[in-house]
Amino acid sequence: MSTQNALFDAQGPRAKRLTRVFNIIGALVIAGIILLVLVRLERQDQLTWDRWAFLFTGDAWAHLFLPGLWGTLKAAFLAVVTSVVFGLVFGMGRLSPIGPIRWVCTVVVEFLRAVPVLIMMIFFWLWLGHTSLINPNHLPFFAVVLGLTLYNGSVIAELVRSGVHQLPKGQSEAGLSLGLSSGQVLRMIQLPQALVAMMPALLSQFVVILKDTALGYIITYGELLDAAKRLGAAHSMLQALIVAALLFIVINALLTTLAQWLSRYLSHRVGVRAKV
Repeated sequence: MSTQNALFDAQGPRAKRLTRVFNIIGALVIAGIILLVLVRLERQDQLTWDRWAFLFTGDAWAHLFLPGLWGTLKAAFLAVVTSVVFGLVFGMGRLSPIGPIRWVCTVVVEFLRAVPVLIMMIFFWLWLGHTSLINPNHLPFFAVVLGLTLYNGSVIAELVRSGVHQLPKGQSEAGLSLGLSSGQVLRMIQLPQALVAMMPALLSQFVVILKDTALGYIITYGELLDAAKRLGAAHSMLQALIVAALLFIVINALLTTLAQWLSRYLSHRVGVRAKV
């Protein structure tokens, strides 16, 4: 018996008909909402070509959308990498058998999780500006990346800790019985499996990082949403924001595809290692 059949009873003919009817009703409701929105936009002259023409000019993309998109991707990519590194280090620190290391990592993670990411961005923007360590033109970028790294890294650290704790205890006991140290059991046995299990939560956190780059406009960082707002202020706000939303949707879809591939790859690697 498959897992699906064990968890759910197979639908009979009547249940299948009801499911089909509900799907059709849902599709009709969504279509009706979309039609209603389009009708209202048409009454407000929001669908005329004059309202959309500015989006198809070279200046709009060369000077606003593409630079804003690059700013979003650049900050998000670097923040994802540094957040994962931070999360792995402090997540493993919270699992350390050494008391002081575990306590320090716990305090750091819990503190950073409690502070809003925007406050972190503003703090680093002001603090780095007083230190004169970084070119003033680069201050917003570093402030955005540092804020995203510390906040999301602390969340990932908690994901690592909870993911390892949810694994069967017999695995760690088996590793210890083979002569492995606690650190080796964590790195070689528990952590790879925890990463596979928490991949959906990691993906959600990556999406949060991508969207939170939009907070950078408050500290003058040029990213996609800020570019759309400046273009919309000069022409039409609704249309510019729709294009920005579509770009975010495309990026998130690509990120989801990448995460699914990575999840399958890690599952395969863990499975092969377990067989060995």
